[in-house]
Amino acid sequence: MSILNVTDLTHMYGDQITFQHMNFRLLPGEHAGLVGVNGAGKSTLFRLLTGSLLPDAGKIEWAPQVQAGFLEQHIELQAGTTIRQYLERAFAQLFDMEREMSDIAGRLAEAGDQLDALLRKYGELQDALEHHDFYQISSKVEEIAFGLGLADIGLEKDVSLLSGGQKTKLLLSKLLLEEPQVLLLDEPTNYLDQVHIEWLTGYLKRYKHAYIVVSHDEHFLNDITTVIFHLAHQNIKRYVGNYEHFKKELALGQSQQQAAYEKQSKEIEKLEAFIDKNRIRKAKQAKSREKMLSRIERVEKPSDGPPPRFMFATPGTTAGLAVFETKELKVGYDKPLFKPVSLKVRKGDKIAIVGENGAGKSTLVNTLLGQIKPLGGELITPERIKAAYYRQEDSAPEETPMDKVWALRPDLTQKEIRKVLAMSGLTAEHIRKPIRTLSGGEQAKVRLAELMLTPSHLLVLDEPTNHLDARAKEALRKGLEEFSGTVLLVSHEPAFYEDWVTDVWTVGHWRSSNR
Repeated sequence: MSILNVTDLTHMYGDQITFQHMNFRLLPGEHAGLVGVNGAGKSTLFRLLTGSLLPDAGKIEWAPQVQAGFLEQHIELQAGTTIRQYLERAFAQLFDMEREMSDIAGRLAEAGDQLDALLRKYGELQDALEHHDFYQISSKVEEIAFGLGLADIGLEKDVSLLSGGQKTKLLLSKLLLEEPQVLLLDEPTNYLDQVHIEWLTGYLKRYKHAYIVVSHDEHFLNDITTVIFHLAHQNIKRYVGNYEHFKKELALGQSQQQAAYEKQSKEIEKLEAFIDKNRIRKAKQAKSREKMLSRIERVEKPSDGPPPRFMFATPGTTAGLAVFETKELKVGYDKPLFKPVSLKVRKGDKIAIVGENGAGKSTLVNTLLGQIKPLGGELITPERIKAAYYRQEDSAPEETPMDKVWALRPDLTQKEIRKVLAMSGLTAEHIRKPIRTLSGGEQAKVRLAELMLTPSHLLVLDEPTNHLDARAKEALRKGLEEFSGTVLLVSHEPAFYEDWVTDVWTVGHWRSSNR
């Protein structure tokens, strides 16, 4: 029996169809991945499944008493609450039972005729708490917190002081502690270090309930899935097996569809040529061919649209080879995050900056760009060096991609702006929507389009592959490899950078020794 049935689901945004007559089901204990190019509708489908969006037609039916848990992306965390206290909210119902037990215990001495009933209720509550491992809550909280890196931050830290990535870890940890019958996880590996991704992989593989996971980390997805749901062309298709099996099946299906499309196209071309040639001389036969042509069910050409292309320009040559140099630079806020570093970056260097969350990667980048004052040491930057910065977190405004990017370069024509947005993989539909309504991948492409229109000697990118699909990642990798300037890349994906960077800075190593 299915725990989720989706029947004839249709959803529209304005006059654009997102899904049309979509049908699929999820079985108990099924470990599913939800994949598709940026903009296919993965996050929209999750919002429909959780009820935060309503379908225009069709049904979404959950089995009775099924609890679905969704990783919230934006939530206000109240000051004065520690990480431990917030995670313990996953067991709020059990803590309510414990309070009820304490209340009953306080009434026993004067219970009178109600003594037997109170003792019976007390026993029931105690059995329920033991059944749900209430007295192991502290160790459960610490296990999840350690696995996802929250223990490194400190469980007594105020949640209001957490960074965006740390808040995501906190929300994911609480969701895992709740253990719902269905987990809906949208990009859970964003902001996780490799060691924490490996922990999450093991946890999900052992998870006894069902889940649907959206991820563009193909290695992660391959390890945790037994079923793949592929979103494409306003519909969904189910593939049994892991991600690698899905890719093989998809390639085979596309190859077969391409062959059928080409064969049918030739048949249609012959029919149309006969009709045009014999419309008068052999009118009856031509009419017969027209009827035959009208009855043909057209094979759709297999295509996900043109792949993105990213091309980054420099503003011309710079005097000398140095981009910047540091001497015993101390990086941090109240105190240094690691030992003083002496670095030299030259024209054409392409450097990956790696390390666990909280090691100081983004702080280092902001210090090198002059946005954070160093705590000591020296930073030498040639005056004529122009830098462009892709931030990991950016606000999503009401304005459209067209308006935002054109405001950056008002010297260009609308046609030129549209061309760059199209190169980044955004359609005519995307560029007319408010940026806040776009998917994470589409928002990333808007920011990459801005980088393409900002000639720079130095490109600094902080986790640019978060939310990007496989095609966009490959296009970005190629664009950065071909860029004639200098690149500083903060990344947790070795597969993205390891074959083209000239150096890797492992920030964590600087805690024990100078570079």
